[in-house]
Amino acid sequence: MNPSQAAPGSQASLREANRLRVLDALREQGAMTQVELAGATGLSPATVSNMVKELDGAGALELSPSIRNGRRAVLVSLATGNTLLAGIAFGDRDVRVAVATGPRDIVGRQRMPLPANHNADEGMERAARLLHDLVEKAGKTMPDVKAVGVGIPAPVDSVSGQVGSESILPGWRGVDVADEMRGRVGAPVSVDNTSNLGALGELRCGALQGVQNGAYIKLSYGVGAGIVLGGEVFRGIAGTAGEIGHLTIDEHGPVCRCGNRGCLETFIGAHALSDALAGSHGRLTLRDIIAKAIDGDAGCRRVIEDAGRHLGVALAGLVNLLNPEVVVLGGQLSLVGHVLADPMQRALERSAIPSAVASLVVRESELQTDADVVGAVVAAETLYAATEGHLVTITSMA
Repeated sequence: MNPSQAAPGSQASLREANRLRVLDALREQGAMTQVELAGATGLSPATVSNMVKELDGAGALELSPSIRNGRRAVLVSLATGNTLLAGIAFGDRDVRVAVATGPRDIVGRQRMPLPANHNADEGMERAARLLHDLVEKAGKTMPDVKAVGVGIPAPVDSVSGQVGSESILPGWRGVDVADEMRGRVGAPVSVDNTSNLGALGELRCGALQGVQNGAYIKLSYGVGAGIVLGGEVFRGIAGTAGEIGHLTIDEHGPVCRCGNRGCLETFIGAHALSDALAGSHGRLTLRDIIAKAIDGDAGCRRVIEDAGRHLGVALAGLVNLLNPEVVVLGGQLSLVGHVLADPMQRALERSAIPSAVASLVVRESELQTDADVVGAVVAAETLYAATEGHLVTITSMA
């Protein structure tokens, strides 16, 4: 046993566990009073008081006066200094927001559903409200947010900063997302495709750490890939690299929302899975399908197995073309594990060059459904460093 570690069951071990419970509660739920902390952690008020004193003395917490139920109280929050970064990831049906002091230290996060085919104004307004709420819960103000990374589930034109396809995410067409969000949050904003941000998150904090050539595959309502070449995310000349969901795998297949036929997304996207089950199960959401598949529902498992087979065929093209070291599977659909991964692997082995498959490692995402949010925080951190170092240049360009 490492002599620096407390023995399991010892007083030191119990104290460390209590410290972690307090920190985890503040990270998940934001600033609270000690009474609220006791309720959230299940610890006694006396234990919480001792933990707060200890953590405050170590500089891990910040204490500030507040009012609760008309009485004076002390609000306890994680220590963040005066610098916060924010990550925002839009999906087809939701938006997720996180505030952090760095990619590995998320102070708080929230998710809010969005209606199908929502427009940009509606999505950005909800995201801004979530961000304001999280900042307030952290005991901070919006000027403490120094930069924001934003991900959208569509190609982002690197020249115009707008959605790079008129038929994908039509409610966002013609919108300069960075400029619009900057006006709502009062901080510099970086915008990228959520699959690219997923790759960035895994590169920095997850399953792609140390990988020079790889890919992150986001499997959600749609399908996308973040390509890593030379240890960096590769976006292509116009910012649209990685659109694996719109690779044609059957030229006579269904018409895709992008206007082409037989795209991968028409076989494994949320609409395709729901349509395949409509006759036997009624209309199911993607979350429903995943939950039922995990619980053993034969029909849901079958359509996901079929999706895995189609994904393997598409991945074979990527593997033959780029010969990556690692492919990471992420997004909601990856949560079904081997139900998707096993048929995908078999199809990949059948369709790709044997030597390319032999040198490939397929991994599950270490960040699961948070990879794009973490990547957005990484992008915010990079943007903040750039604006701090080149403030005069950026101001003159505005």
